[in-house]
Amino acid sequence: MGKKVLIISTSLRVGANSEILAHETEKGAKDAGHEVEFITLKDKNIAFCKGCMACQKLGKCVINDDANEITQKMKNSDVIVWVTPVYYYEMSGQMKTVIDRANSLYTSGFNFRDIYVITTSADGSPNVVQTVLNGLQGWCACLPGTSIKGFVNGAGLENPNDAAKRSDLLQKAYNMGKNM
Repeated sequence: MGKKVLIISTSLRVGANSEILAHETEKGAKDAGHEVEFITLKDKNIAFCKGCMACQKLGKCVINDDANEITQKMKNSDVIVWVTPVYYYEMSGQMKTVIDRANSLYTSGFNFRDIYVITTSADGSPNVVQTVLNGLQGWCACLPGTSIKGFVNGAGLENPNDAAKRSDLLQKAYNMGKNM
């Protein structure tokens, strides 16, 4: 039986390179027999965390928006694929906001998840992905058994839809999904 895979695409850009690669990962995961749900934040209403910590008692955030549904999907998945463009050498603000709003996971028994990451950046350096991985590692460290199992680094993608022209990255993204 396959795993439940949740792909969370955090780019708001039309023709997003990160989302192009995410769809390849989705294809690979489906071809491997996994159940895959793809979420994009493009049409979601997600407010900033207020830091009230009520979520840890209630099991969900007191702010009634799309973040609660996404957090529940995270809780019910076996694998989470975070998909983000790199903004100023870090994950997108949208991604960080979803992570912050998923604070109720800390007291919900959420653990032992495999995390995968897809990043894209205009900067062509292979090291650009490292800052995103470092930031995400802090989140994983707070969730027992949760760890980053793999990533695709789409460095050097300056313009929308550039990823569609990079067969090497498309193949890496597909293989990541296939081998989860």
